[in-house]
Amino acid sequence: MHGGYADSSCWNGVIPKLQHEGFTTIAGSNPLRGIPTDAPYIGSLLDSISGPVVLVAHSMGGTVITNAAAGKTNVKALVYIAAFVPDLGETQADLINKFPGSEVLPVSVPVPYTKADGTNGTDLYLSKDGQAAFAADLSTAQFRLLQATQRPFDADSFIYPTQAAAWKTIPSWGLVAGKDKAIPPAAERWMYSRANFRKVIEAPTASHVVMISQPQLVADLIEDAAKASS
Repeated sequence: MHGGYADSSCWNGVIPKLQHEGFTTIAGSNPLRGIPTDAPYIGSLLDSISGPVVLVAHSMGGTVITNAAAGKTNVKALVYIAAFVPDLGETQADLINKFPGSEVLPVSVPVPYTKADGTNGTDLYLSKDGQAAFAADLSTAQFRLLQATQRPFDADSFIYPTQAAAWKTIPSWGLVAGKDKAIPPAAERWMYSRANFRKVIEAPTASHVVMISQPQLVADLIEDAAKASS
């Protein structure tokens, strides 16, 4: 499950490595409209899958799977890659402001849009100046492609309280991106520790998009979760 400013292609480096090891893979498309929309949508995708699931998320995708996986008996493990891990009642705004170091919102571009119910909304896009804050360990060409193909997220995504905390009942794994300037590494460590993850690894030189810059490390952690929960 991808996060904001991204789409499913952010897993393109990880997926072939998992498929090579025999895993069936689905990179779901996150609507990025906030918990009330995103969690039921991904929940329906989970319901369509027969057999055990290792559910993986990056960034804001962590909030989505935390809500969507609750009560899903086929989900056997959760893997958070530089991701939010909210508790009941918490918002992403609560978590991103808990520790200093996030630099991504100042390089976000607000774009007004009209929601399906006719009310006004604001989408946030990562600007062309956002590489240092979001993807410092990618090449300029890689970042330009990511920035051009991104999917924006609704700014209200930061204010919806979490309705469920699947990590309380589903074994979880985590990866800390050591040079993350979107979600501060200190926040990732704190969230993972609070949730008593089975295993936490660090990528000391990684930016927020560690699944692009270090796909083998990410794939190995997912495989570890799959083997431990089988």
